Amino acid sequence: MNVRRFYVLVSAILFMGSAVQAVEPKLRWLGHAAFVFTARTGNVILIDPWITNPKAPKNISFTHVEGILVTHGHADHVGEAFELARKFNTPLVASHELTEIAKRHGVINVLPINPGGTQHIGDVSVTAVTAVHSSSYEEGGNTLYAGAPLGFIIAEDGCPTFYHAGDTGVTYDMALISELYHPSVALLPIGGVYTMKPAEAALAARTLGVVSIIPMHYGTFPALTGTPAELEIALKRYGLHTRVVTLTPGQEITLLELASAK
Repeated sequence: MNVRRFYVLVSAILFMGSAVQAVEPKLRWLGHAAFVFTARTGNVILIDPWITNPKAPKNISFTHVEGILVTHGHADHVGEAFELARKFNTPLVASHELTEIAKRHGVINVLPINPGGTQHIGDVSVTAVTAVHSSSYEEGGNTLYAGAPLGFIIAEDGCPTFYHAGDTGVTYDMALISELYHPSVALLPIGGVYTMKPAEAALAARTLGVVSIIPMHYGTFPALTGTPAELEIALKRYGLHTRVVTLTPGQEITLLELASAK
């Protein structure tokens, strides 16, 4: 049996056995690179929470937030992270330099991280991996260095592991990500100009060996021209059967569904 299919089967059994205590882990896309991850415990973890982006559903609100992850310092990824971290006094996971900036904005609870490091939010482990991009934060008319750009590997016992790539091009580091962390699902940018285009994202999928891709960071601005349809064509060119799961902003999907080969 394929190792990843076996893992998904075991995950499903473990999940059903603890269904009374747990919720089904799921991802909700809010447009651009912003996601909401709901863990088995019900904990809510926000990733790159630019929740006022042009594609986001209107009037997004949260009753509780247990963690916030920010891949790098650009405004379209920091978004409302500082305000939400202050409101819920929730830990903010980001590069050391970006957490230092966050503290100057009144964020008290920070968990600095760099590639290869791991922080924990409840039962969820967050491991930083490399991303090839730039990272700066605009403050008072000044451009501040915001540390290395990151991707995140998000893992929880009994659940499929997923990879939020942040803003990046395709790199050979993705082979190490596959070997070390075995993600079943990848959230990959496809817009082009500032990140990978669909052709590079398809090669990233082949290198990662994931079951499913959720495309992100496309269509928000005119410059981000890559499309999920182009990604599907590029995957076929490589002879891959990786699923492209195209969400509409606000749509939610379970991790088990994403990790199940169809």
